[in-house]
Amino acid sequence: MEFEFDEDQRMLQRMVRETVAKSRALPEDQLWATYLELGWLEAPPVELAIILEELGYAADPTPFLATATWFAPLAGRLPNGSGTAVFDGIGEFVLDADRADEIALLTADGVVVRSGAEVRAERVAVFDPTIHVARVEQPELVAGVPELALMGLAISTVGSCRRILDLVVAHVKQRQQFGVPIGSFQAVKHKAADMYVAIERARALALYSALTIAEDDPERARAAAMAKAAAGECQRLCFQSGFQLFGAMGYTWENELQIHLKRAKAGDLLLGSAAVHRRALLV
Repeated sequence: MEFEFDEDQRMLQRMVRETVAKSRALPEDQLWATYLELGWLEAPPVELAIILEELGYAADPTPFLATATWFAPLAGRLPNGSGTAVFDGIGEFVLDADRADEIALLTADGVVVRSGAEVRAERVAVFDPTIHVARVEQPELVAGVPELALMGLAISTVGSCRRILDLVVAHVKQRQQFGVPIGSFQAVKHKAADMYVAIERARALALYSALTIAEDDPERARAAAMAKAAAGECQRLCFQSGFQLFGAMGYTWENELQIHLKRAKAGDLLLGSAAVHRRALLV
């Protein structure tokens, strides 16, 4: 399966990539203000996927993902500020619920939107300190996960895996053993190639999911499950090979690699792992 962006989409991709690279060192509130000013939250599904991949690549710390793909599809509008939603039926791991200005709740009586101050949300300590995950206590919740939320997590995870691969390739080119770069060893090349193939497969399925959402295709639910499953399998391979090829350096807090490994793992676990969505495809 091959996807080709049109000229406007390629221009958007370049602009987002350049903007994120220049502004990633800014404080979180300034990053969020930049995204709002550029109107990225208003992007349609395919363009939103382009943006989310680049934000995933940079391990974006803002509530952009939850606002654009959790709150917006459930509430049918953008929030006043940042937003998120509870649609898993239990409110156990809700992205950015502890800092959202508005929270959409999927209840037995339909969608209810409340201000963040009205909803009791307690942040949960997780292995990735750069993301906010909270437990929401709310009665009469029902399950109904939007396809856009699954697609958003999938393409963000793809972005994280792209960054892992880029860091690994740069490392094996300069790390030497027996007088030559370890990247010249066949076993290392094979692992890097496997990571690349997994990323491209997951990326294609995430973009396909975005296309089905944009066209309101009857296959949108199945496409979203496929995208989430593929992204989870991709992160598993990139996590294992990324750690192995980096060696002990990849375990240190000083190394950038651990940030993206944790973010990719979180992207798999939120809203169901790859195994969960593979089982869903069999129904």
